[in-house]
Amino acid sequence: MNILGISGYYHDSAACLVQDGRIVAAGQEERWTRVKHDHEFPTNAARYCLEQGGITAADLDVVAFYDKPLSKFDRLLETYLAFAPAGLRSFTMAMPLWLRQKLWLPDVIQKELDYDGKIIFPEHHQSHAASAFFPSPFQRAAFLTLDGVGEWTTTSWGVGDGNQIKIKAEIRFPHSLGLLYSAFTYFTGFKVNSGEYKIMGLAPYGEPKYVDVILDKLIDLKDDGSYKLDMRYFNYCQGLTMTNDRFAKLFGGPPRKPESPLTQREMDLAASVQKVTEEVVMRTARHIHAQTGEKNLCLAGGVALNCVANGKLLREGPFEEIWIQPAAGDAGGALGAALFAWHQYLGKPRRATGRDEAQAGSYLGPEFGEAEIERFLIDGGIPFQRLGWEELPRRVARLIADEKVVGWFEGRMEFGPRALGGRSILGDARSPNIQSVMNLKIKYRESFRPFAPSVLAERAADYFDLERPSPYMLLVAGVRRELQRPMTDEQKRLFGIEKLHVVRSTIPAVTHVDYSARIQTVHQETNPLYHALLRAMEELTGCATLVNTSFNVRGEPIVCTPGDAYACFMRTEMDYLALGPFLLEKTNQPAWREDEDWRTRFELD
Repeated sequence: MNILGISGYYHDSAACLVQDGRIVAAGQEERWTRVKHDHEFPTNAARYCLEQGGITAADLDVVAFYDKPLSKFDRLLETYLAFAPAGLRSFTMAMPLWLRQKLWLPDVIQKELDYDGKIIFPEHHQSHAASAFFPSPFQRAAFLTLDGVGEWTTTSWGVGDGNQIKIKAEIRFPHSLGLLYSAFTYFTGFKVNSGEYKIMGLAPYGEPKYVDVILDKLIDLKDDGSYKLDMRYFNYCQGLTMTNDRFAKLFGGPPRKPESPLTQREMDLAASVQKVTEEVVMRTARHIHAQTGEKNLCLAGGVALNCVANGKLLREGPFEEIWIQPAAGDAGGALGAALFAWHQYLGKPRRATGRDEAQAGSYLGPEFGEAEIERFLIDGGIPFQRLGWEELPRRVARLIADEKVVGWFEGRMEFGPRALGGRSILGDARSPNIQSVMNLKIKYRESFRPFAPSVLAERAADYFDLERPSPYMLLVAGVRRELQRPMTDEQKRLFGIEKLHVVRSTIPAVTHVDYSARIQTVHQETNPLYHALLRAMEELTGCATLVNTSFNVRGEPIVCTPGDAYACFMRTEMDYLALGPFLLEKTNQPAWREDEDWRTRFELD
């Protein structure tokens, strides 16, 4: 049986194909359209999934959309009426899209896919819960979903058992931990629904001096993790901004203007809302554990991408194990909807092993063969050197050890927001200079942003205070004390971004200012080539870890095709590009021209 899951029309549209219960393919629409967080119907992603499965839409048994549009429309109408006439402008902006598309989703799906079969609509948080539990290695577990908002639900928890999930409790809009975090994202000058991870990265530069203000004025947090927001400080129900003048007065002035210099206030605000978020997650987790008695917990929803909170939950929480959906946001809703249809709607059995998960490293996107890549290079007149698959890891390791920055385009593209060694930019974790070089010359992003380490799974405990696998870069842990370099008295007096350039460990490029790291453990079973690169790096340098950041520049999605990769390589100051078994050196390339048709000139047929 063939089931296609779809998410769309909010942000991060995606599609996922499940065949006889197996996740065959998944991808975000942005990777094909090159529009970051693309919310339109995932036409390209769905086409890819069908092709990967060797089927057409006529072969589909069920299409599952990740939420209930009519319930969401009901929430929007009730909210607008409750705040009328204040929400008139927001209402008039939202209605055309609803009247043109969102209220007619069955017709849209049939037209876009050329499909006339069964369509189901799980609830938004059912899709999140399904994406958390069904791919996990647990036959039975509690689950927790946290995001901005679905139809009405913003937080839910329950229990998954075999092929069933049951939501036992929920918190409803407008009270939302995700929207609280997004309010601070907006207020500190970053873009909502894409800049939240910047708040997490900025937090260690500040002091949590506003925690009491947040808990006293903005959120009424109970011991069991339930909460309510004081809506007098927020504007997202009726306006086009997240916060209002009362919020600004509470924190000493107006929101930071985007792209303006960061001040200590923004760093302290980030530290404060991060600490509050962690407290909400911890209290909720303790309550779930007490209510269910389960030893394992599964997480999904946008807030589950907060790897600092996840790391704290794993270290200090009541659960023995946790599993986090790598595409925890709305994109993962497509995967969850498909698995919900297979297990819960169709009643198909599920047997988890307690060890192996169903997501296979989340390498679920397109792959390009050696012949395809070679044709692309030759047709484009691109100079390259052919390396054998055994030689490639050794050569790239030598380049990285010489402080070269290398684009790494190998195997299937990752599903989710993290690059995991399929579409990555790599550097030497031992270098004190590589973070600044990669941020300013490659990624073109804020200098304070930390980079994550990829590390051999079997060697992770030698570098980090982490006793469990972290294949999806969703856990933060400390760098081991014996690798740390203590700060001098003078360095301890530094404030804010001044802390950035202090060398804190023997792997400074991946050590954040609080001696933490967002870790990806690399496993031979799921990515043997990337694992071989790390082994080659260890043999050459004695260091089994690399800087791994996503293969894109600021404001663009992760690259999908060889054409995307080559364009990104040429538009940045990357030194080399490993494209399949072929190595490209920047100094050998022809001059790059930013033509409007570059994607068609460098695209595969």
